[in-house]
Amino acid sequence: MTNNLQPHRDAALRHGRIGITQTLIPRLEINVGQATSGTSPCLYRSMICFILQGSKDVAIHDDLLRYDASQYLVSALDLPLSGQIHDADDGSPYVAISLVLDPALLAEVASTMPVTRDAETPTSGIAINPMTAPLRDTLLRMLALLDTPEDIPALAPMAERELLYRLLQGPKGRLLRHIAQPEGALGRIRRAVEWIRDHGNTRLRIEALCDATGMNRASLHRHFVALTGLSPIQYQKMLRLQEARQLLLAGERSASDVAYAVGYESASQFSREYLRQFGAPPVRDMRKLRQSIGGQVVG
Repeated sequence: MTNNLQPHRDAALRHGRIGITQTLIPRLEINVGQATSGTSPCLYRSMICFILQGSKDVAIHDDLLRYDASQYLVSALDLPLSGQIHDADDGSPYVAISLVLDPALLAEVASTMPVTRDAETPTSGIAINPMTAPLRDTLLRMLALLDTPEDIPALAPMAERELLYRLLQGPKGRLLRHIAQPEGALGRIRRAVEWIRDHGNTRLRIEALCDATGMNRASLHRHFVALTGLSPIQYQKMLRLQEARQLLLAGERSASDVAYAVGYESASQFSREYLRQFGAPPVRDMRKLRQSIGGQVVG
């Protein structure tokens, strides 16, 4: 299967740079990187990720999931996780393509397909599924449009619809079908996540979150933990710390300024939680992170 992805890799490397590249196709990104030592925090958005070379570990709940070019990953909602990328066996760099999901388009495509009853709510916000030949072919047609950007406005929407159709059609399409059902438990937790992100720098009020989702406290907590591996308060803390890390990396603010900007009331509490999350205090972590980024070379 991985040998069949050479044209995909070639297209991705023609248009991608080290790190994450936003392509001309809306919501389609190319990620090129080298193996990391140990897991590091990352934010998985509601998306599909196709690995073209190498592999990746993702930690959710107490599970460590690994997927590679023979599979693809579905993330049903924005999830602050820990991940680690691995080069290919021959040392070639990690290469992946991700498509951020448009729930409205997903629901539209799902509405054209035979009705499938999925009684059970998903037990996790992530699923890893086997790659198929039709899906691989559709993905290549989408990537090929990057070589003819004048065709993207007309043809990319059709390629995306076909890609979503193939994903929904597959035997593991249940998680995607739940994304297309806004009034189900997954849809309500997606609203909860959106509410937390919109109010990230204010104190989290569970009552307000219940009102936003139409769920009682017990149901909200049960489904939120099941799908994200975190309580709502833990989720907000993870988002704050990841946002703080990005602000610090930009190099325009001090650690204490960043702490207050993301919603902490105490700079010392921020430093303690930052140390627990990233394994080093803010200044030392930034020094190490900048050295790591500066030393990355794709061979």
